Order: sequence, then C-alpha cells, then structure tokens
Amino acid sequence: MDGRKRSDITIGSNVKVVQKPHQKSGELTEGIVAKLLTKSANHPHGIKVMLEGGIVGRVKEVNDN
Repeated sequence: MDGRKRSDITIGSNVKVVQKPHQKSGELTEGIVAKLLTKSANHPHGIKVMLEGGIVGRVKEVNDN
C-alpha cells in the first residue's frame, strides 16, 4: 500500500517514510507510527507522520503485518 490515504495508516503501523532532507534522493526510513500529523483524509505526497523516536516524514509504503 502507498501512504496517500489516512485510513490505511494507524498508530502502531510499520511504515517507510521519506524525510524532508531526503526527498530528492528518495531515501526511505522504516519505523512504527507514533502520531498522525496530516489531518486530511488523503494527501498526494503521502500522509505526514511521526515515528517512534521522533522522526517526521511522509509515508511512501505501508508494510503489511
């Protein structure tokens, strides 16, 4: 799943995000969602989340657990 729909992402989801400084390179960081930061139902660039540990980025992949 991609990360453009808020309903696909819950707190505790295992996701891969792209952080702001890595947008050009597309480097992904994997982690567990601690907080959903985007309020809208969907976003064309991915829902913004905070991972456990404080990393903020836009979800590019939701890993099925």
